[in-house]
Amino acid sequence: MGFRVRKSFKIAPGIRMTVTPKSVGISAGVRGARISANSSGRVTRTVGIPGSGISHTKTLSTGSQQRTSSARARTAAAPPPKPATPGLFAPKWEKALHRALLGRPAFEELAQIGNEFEPARKLAALFEATLVAVPQGNRDRAIELLSWLFSTGYEPATDEFIRKYLPSACFGLPIAEGIDVQVVPDRDFIGLLLAELYQEAGDLPAAVDVVEQLEPSTIAAVSLTELYAAQGNWDEIVDLTEGLQNEDEAVTYLLIQRGMTFREQGYPDAARESFKEALRIRSRPAELRQRALVGRGLTYLSEGKRSMARKNFEKVLAENSNYPGLREHLASFAPDSPESLRQPARQFGVWPAVSGGTVRETLPDGKVAQCLKATSRRTTRTASGRTAGKEPSAHLQPAAPRRRP
Repeated sequence: MGFRVRKSFKIAPGIRMTVTPKSVGISAGVRGARISANSSGRVTRTVGIPGSGISHTKTLSTGSQQRTSSARARTAAAPPPKPATPGLFAPKWEKALHRALLGRPAFEELAQIGNEFEPARKLAALFEATLVAVPQGNRDRAIELLSWLFSTGYEPATDEFIRKYLPSACFGLPIAEGIDVQVVPDRDFIGLLLAELYQEAGDLPAAVDVVEQLEPSTIAAVSLTELYAAQGNWDEIVDLTEGLQNEDEAVTYLLIQRGMTFREQGYPDAARESFKEALRIRSRPAELRQRALVGRGLTYLSEGKRSMARKNFEKVLAENSNYPGLREHLASFAPDSPESLRQPARQFGVWPAVSGGTVRETLPDGKVAQCLKATSRRTTRTASGRTAGKEPSAHLQPAAPRRRP
């Protein structure tokens, strides 16, 4: 059996002290009522009926809260870790690149650093494209750099420089109307950005070719459905969006694309089911809900159900009276409107703006950053023009910035 050491003695009338190997306790009170506390922070209260053997003990404090609070205070008071910096014996290229990006930011030096130091070439190309060429509207230079990086198979996520000095790096990327995502710098980011630039330049085959090489993901699917829609590849969109449930904003967008596709194929019932699922979650961004309502309204209109179409359009009007083309289209429901405007809409193109008073299935201007994404429009299929993956000429030399027209 185990032995226990415990010593209790009276230090004043009504006050006793108890000493054990692990703690020291003190208690005070009279017969039938006592308060006890020990060095661990535990405080108890005991009340009872003298001589009856009946008593009740309640723990007022266990001491754990105090220890937890103290630990939290120490954690909160701890200074944040200092960002990593190149050591004394770090390579010259590493010091130069760190200085240009983080030390005293000078992005205009990235091209020169990449040209001067071979180990820094891919990193410098990535950051020149994202921090210089794209913001300045120099699309050709951005495509030149990113297409070379993509063709080499470069994976920024495994780059030691990024993992050491930029572990929390993140880029905002609009991949479709109403869908902006935050992505880490990796190969998929390079591909998505390159595809956006190709699409902006009107080279849809090249954009599709890039996205189809990416790892399957919801983000890639959003980009791909928009590209397929611009090419009129309806069957591809149906296959890509099969079996979706409205789990997040990206899937909501895919469901809207699916509904528009079914309408283009002449399946209005299937289209309305897709729009219904897209509208099921009411907490989705207003831009997406309005797009779904307009899509469903146009589906009703293609069936000749003008009253149902008007109901959906007016729901959008109640939320956003400036939705592109909405007022003009609602005016066409008036009895005295021209016959040409009162005909059911039959051909809406590839969800872009359609003239002649028809509601445009695009989002209001200004909702999506335009530095990477042009407004959806019907684009004539062009020759492929895919890059052969050759290294950019005069690689990483500063190019004169060009503004978009």
